[in-house]
Amino acid sequence: MTFKERYWQYSLIVIILFSGIIIFLYTIPFLSGILGAFTIYILIRKQMFYLLLKRRMKKSIAALLLLLEVILFFLIPLTFIVLVFLNKLENMNLDPNLILTPVERFAAIVDKKTGYDLLSNENLQNLLNIAPRLGQSLLGSITSFGMNLLVLMFVLYFMLTGCIPMETYMRDILPFNKYDTQHVLHEVNLIVRSNAIGIPLLAIIQGGLGLAAYYFFDAPAPFLMFILTCIATILPVVGTALVWVPLGIYLAITGHVGNGIGLIAYGFIVIAQSDNVIRFLLQKKMADTHPLVTIFGVIIGLSIFGFMGIIFGPLLLSLFLLFVNMFKKEYLDRKD
Repeated sequence: MTFKERYWQYSLIVIILFSGIIIFLYTIPFLSGILGAFTIYILIRKQMFYLLLKRRMKKSIAALLLLLEVILFFLIPLTFIVLVFLNKLENMNLDPNLILTPVERFAAIVDKKTGYDLLSNENLQNLLNIAPRLGQSLLGSITSFGMNLLVLMFVLYFMLTGCIPMETYMRDILPFNKYDTQHVLHEVNLIVRSNAIGIPLLAIIQGGLGLAAYYFFDAPAPFLMFILTCIATILPVVGTALVWVPLGIYLAITGHVGNGIGLIAYGFIVIAQSDNVIRFLLQKKMADTHPLVTIFGVIIGLSIFGFMGIIFGPLLLSLFLLFVNMFKKEYLDRKD
């Protein structure tokens, strides 16, 4: 290769990297929608190929049918859950004394034991300053949610209509041999399907177990707590304990000591253990991902990708380990 050809090659690489970074930075607000489209595409791609190759259906018609399926079985239930959650928050008519009295009791206990006043003017002022930010963040999240749903549908439609040339191009551009390319794509498919199916399934099961306990132990706003429990399943390490532990403490300090202790005990024995059992079964059925990869992947993914990080965080970490292992086998373990 001549100097001029190397100059062209390196210049093209620099231009590609520079342009890619700029494009990525300006598409960050829509990243959840793009990654969501990629996730759903992996879940329904076999249906698309069936409609195209077996049923000889036109690409546009097949794509529209699958988009209708996504709307009916994914977008409408998801939007319904978000709207119900917001409605429950808006219509909560809690007696202020039910909240202030246990808080004052807890603050008095902390003050007596440690000498620290939780209800000092400084702490109350900081709490008042946080409230408007939470409102703005919630409003911004709702707007971003709606925009990303539109982006998801738009991107998914074009991924479906161009599925064959898109997948061929991706296989050609990956810097691996045929075997490694197949291995990488298989790993991506397994991890995405495992998380995209397993995490909502885990959320529904743990939320359902929590909902039964919230009704049995007479917890306030049980359906709202059910939704919060489903959301908390995506948080590594802490998980659903972020809901039922404070709720049990709240019941105990408001005079329902038996219900509070019972809820916390039920949470540790039933809800927390169900998480371990279900994750183990899902890993054996779908992708045998190490628990540490899942935990650290979610932590990394949430900070980079937002909500979709629960899927793409473990995928990113798994691919990193896969590439390291490929490099080891290809270059370090090779014998002359």
